[in-house]
Amino acid sequence: MASLKELRNRIASVKATQKITKAMQMVAAAKLRLAQDQAQNARPYAQRMAAVIANLAAGVSGAGAPRLLVGTGEDQNQLVVVATSDRGLAGGFNSSIVRAAREHINRLIADGKTVKLLVVGKKARDQLRRGYSDRIVAFHEAGAKPSLEAAQPVANEILALFAAGEVDAVTLFYSRFKSVVTQTPTSIRLIPAEVQAGAAQVDLKGAAYEYEPDEETILATLLPRNIVVQVLAAMLENQAGFFAAQMSAMDNATRNAGDMIAGLTLIYNRTRQAQITKELIEIISGAEAL
Repeated sequence: MASLKELRNRIASVKATQKITKAMQMVAAAKLRLAQDQAQNARPYAQRMAAVIANLAAGVSGAGAPRLLVGTGEDQNQLVVVATSDRGLAGGFNSSIVRAAREHINRLIADGKTVKLLVVGKKARDQLRRGYSDRIVAFHEAGAKPSLEAAQPVANEILALFAAGEVDAVTLFYSRFKSVVTQTPTSIRLIPAEVQAGAAQVDLKGAAYEYEPDEETILATLLPRNIVVQVLAAMLENQAGFFAAQMSAMDNATRNAGDMIAGLTLIYNRTRQAQITKELIEIISGAEAL
């Protein structure tokens, strides 16, 4: 049985840990509001961009269609972009993204596809390099504050690999923020660009119009920009989901620390009481012997 001093030290250690987890919970809660607003504000822009591309794509076909829209005509070489956070202590947030990506990667490998990985976030790199280190072609840190400057190098890497003919299709994995308690691992296809079915049409009130320049030229400009927008939106969604998951994880850790402190305190009191009782018995026995 542990001595009273050992129990006191353990209680003090758990209390110190509880203070840390409580502080981390409060910091995550404070940062969550801003991250949530940024993620939600980015959604309309990304959705509108996708709707514009869908409307333009309806009038484009044949050999003149941009390659980013129609792809190479093959799907042998696959690039999987996995975006997580750089930090942990957020429950299963990062692991759920990597798990979904692993399932997709394993399916592609089983189908005989050539798979390459572009990793965004230290946690994705650490988990994926254990089984797919030879397939990782590039790594980028997620950073503390997602921005267009942080998303642009990732998009440039994707476009460079596609332009060089090294990949035929690109899929992005990230976690979509739904609520404080729900973050859903999500995948979107970046190349060929996903064209939304039933995209909202522009209400022209019966008027006829022509694009100037033509649809192909506009798409050639919009499609690379769309990749940057989708990567940035994914990074913003990840940041909001990370702080939400970390807040919940640290709240659970604080509660567990409290339960452990209560249990250790009970053991300490019982041990102390038993020790006092033993000393009293020894004193009484000694007195009776005299």
